[in-house]
Amino acid sequence: MELLTGKVALVTGSARGIGKTIAEVLADLGCAIVVSDIDKEGAEATAASLKTDAIAVQADVSNADDVAALVDKATERFEKIDILVNNAGITRDNLLMRMKEEDWDLVLKINLKGAFLCTKQVLRGMMRQRSGKIINIASVVGVMGNAGQANYAASKAGLIGFTKSVAREAASRNIQVNAVAPGYIETEMTSHLPNEVKENFLADIPSGRAGSGEDVAKVVAFLASSYADYITGQTIHVDGGMLIA
Repeated sequence: MELLTGKVALVTGSARGIGKTIAEVLADLGCAIVVSDIDKEGAEATAASLKTDAIAVQADVSNADDVAALVDKATERFEKIDILVNNAGITRDNLLMRMKEEDWDLVLKINLKGAFLCTKQVLRGMMRQRSGKIINIASVVGVMGNAGQANYAASKAGLIGFTKSVAREAASRNIQVNAVAPGYIETEMTSHLPNEVKENFLADIPSGRAGSGEDVAKVVAFLASSYADYITGQTIHVDGGMLIA
């Protein structure tokens, strides 16, 4: 029997990148998947590629009506949501002195408000069934900061605090809420970084390599499983030792 057979996972921002890999790994473990993304065609392509029962739902996680419709469609199809992975996120990097207010607002809106809206929408159902797993994809940048990413770092630091608070609220109903904080991960987004920037990142990683989407997804799968039933309110760094204190 697969580790997550019979479970239903909603993964936001899963048309590509880390979100897609998370959906793939959860599907391989027997989970039914709701692929959510603002990119309708990308979400549909991901859902079609999964080796499990899967649907695609287009949604802007920063829009409350979209999120309500997303959860309605998911529960209409699968009757429940056991696992929520708040992965949807964007960057709009710039030095603070040059950062536009709209870029600050947009990053906080997608990365932090989106997790709030999705979590709030699924939490009632999880409380009724007295079980659930919520996994928020944060970042080591939310812990250590990074020049040129004040908006992104603030959103991810906020997500870590959000994780701890919701974990305290939900623990008595057998709902575990945790965060995963990736370090330097090879994705489509990081592939466009200048070589000098990549080399600087790698120099700070004791493991000597960048991480992969699968490195992150495997930790998400662990937190989504019964193996993590006594773990809540934690942030697990998946960074090759980048933040060893």
